[in-house]
Amino acid sequence: MAERLFVLDSNVLMHDPASLFRFQEHDLYIPMMVLEELDRNKKGNSEVARNARQASRFMDELMSEASHEDIERGLLLNRKLHTVSNGDPINEKLSGRLFFQTRAYPDTLPNYLPGNLPDNNILGTALAMQQKDDGRRITLVTKDINLRIKAAVVGLHAEDYHNDKVLEDADLLYRGCAEISNDFWETHAKDMDSWLEEGRTFYSITGPDVKNWYPGEFIYSKDAGFEAIVRQVEDEKATIETVRDYANPKNAIWGIKARNREQNFALNLLMDPDIDFVTLLGMAGTGKTLLTLAAGLQQTVEENRYAEIIMTRVTIPVGEDIGYLPGTEEEKMTPWMGALMDNLEVLTKTEEGGGGDWARAATNDILSNRIKIRSVNFMRGRTFLNRFIIIDEAQNLTSKQLKTLITRAGPGTKVVCLGNIAQIDTPYLTETTSGLTYVVDRFKNWIHSGHITLVRGERSRLADYSSEIL
Repeated sequence: MAERLFVLDSNVLMHDPASLFRFQEHDLYIPMMVLEELDRNKKGNSEVARNARQASRFMDELMSEASHEDIERGLLLNRKLHTVSNGDPINEKLSGRLFFQTRAYPDTLPNYLPGNLPDNNILGTALAMQQKDDGRRITLVTKDINLRIKAAVVGLHAEDYHNDKVLEDADLLYRGCAEISNDFWETHAKDMDSWLEEGRTFYSITGPDVKNWYPGEFIYSKDAGFEAIVRQVEDEKATIETVRDYANPKNAIWGIKARNREQNFALNLLMDPDIDFVTLLGMAGTGKTLLTLAAGLQQTVEENRYAEIIMTRVTIPVGEDIGYLPGTEEEKMTPWMGALMDNLEVLTKTEEGGGGDWARAATNDILSNRIKIRSVNFMRGRTFLNRFIIIDEAQNLTSKQLKTLITRAGPGTKVVCLGNIAQIDTPYLTETTSGLTYVVDRFKNWIHSGHITLVRGERSRLADYSSEIL
């Protein structure tokens, strides 16, 4: 098999600065235009600017004390550097080398591709290296679909950057619940133990299916009507607890009751003080925001478990941007929080029971003092104590951005991430690379976290039908 040389596009480094260390034993090549692009995008406080600066720092550290001859021979990618952005340590046994463009190549692009464009310049450099034919297979790695198409047109092999994928397919994502088989109790009833603790029912179960469970996962049986949450798993032994039935009007949360099994599981997670981190996925109309706000208000206003609710989301418009917004931070965020206002209207009507305009105004005034709207842009460096934090539209955040937000949680704080990975508006993010997908997969083994994928729409028959056919 021919030795491979990967030519990196600038958008790969600006997407994941640690991509320099993700290619194992293979050599990397950085065209000079890539450095120009990094320099052009390094200013500002955006995620792209921060990544561009970090990529430059990685390369600068690799080049420290390196002579021009060392650069010509290629810099070894086995230097001990800092921990990379997603928490995985950099492999110190890498045998690949990093090459920089140190000479000009003749123009090899066809006449119909102008070489003065940055993408075409990078493409021309990679094409010239391929025509040099030194026995290595040249591969251009880029997140730009159009550049990959152009590379295929001129006969150059190009690939997307896949190392940031959490899963190969979004259908493999952890769903948070599992149905048990009809013969489950026959195969797992041996050595089973049960007990009551503070009004809650627990079971200790041993058997082969247990090793496939995760802490915080829900198990259920359709025929028997049995529903429980896994509290602890050790090899083939697990401790489970029966869930509370929030579909019963007596257990309604802020006037809201669960309308299906997944909503009941979601309310169990949202109302559980032992669960610090909750992720809810689902299409439009499944009740993610309504259930979360109801649980947040119940625990903040009625039970005083949290001091206030903090709601935030990334500000990415669906259509044309309307420009700058006047006012304070909260006033600027208000247009982005339509979902909050819509759901608050439902919740205040439910709570009042038709008490009139005065009661509605009084309730809204109370709630406005307990719900704060904050921008993602100003979260870095903050610490939130005893807060109920809601991160809406989390599918548009990268894994690094979500890490920044989640690590703001102090003692007594609960973080809830809501989103629909089928509606991603951020460039270069997909269902398998979204930060929301990343945290769902990474937190599934932690006993103080839980996840549920809501599958049934409860908004209206029009919304349900449009979600299916459009």
